Amino acid sequence: MKKQRNTRQRQLVLDVVLARGDHPTADQVYADARAIDEKISRGTVYRNLHTLAARGDILQVKLPDVDRYEELADRHYHIICTECGAVYDAPIPYDDTLDRRASEISGCDIKRHRTTFEGRCPECKQRCE
Repeated sequence: MKKQRNTRQRQLVLDVVLARGDHPTADQVYADARAIDEKISRGTVYRNLHTLAARGDILQVKLPDVDRYEELADRHYHIICTECGAVYDAPIPYDDTLDRRASEISGCDIKRHRTTFEGRCPECKQRCE
């Protein structure tokens, strides 16, 4: 990828993602960025999220309904609440033996795997009881 300069808008988008800490969608990042800079466009936010993820500054969490973004951290799994759509980090360690096994069996060069668990979050579970 071509070296890209770090613009004020890109830094704003990065700051918003890092400040949230809750796996925001692009629309949520846009709303927060817009509250700080009323001239920033939706396209600018989306392009900068893509650029930041491609550069490895943030992680794009690809989910069935909508992608989410988060601070780049250790490899980990996610849990999606099937009721409210909240996304959480799963409290279990990443199993890199699966990467090695998949590489050995398939002959592919596996870099990582992504696993998403689905279920009800504690708040939704409590509401249903």
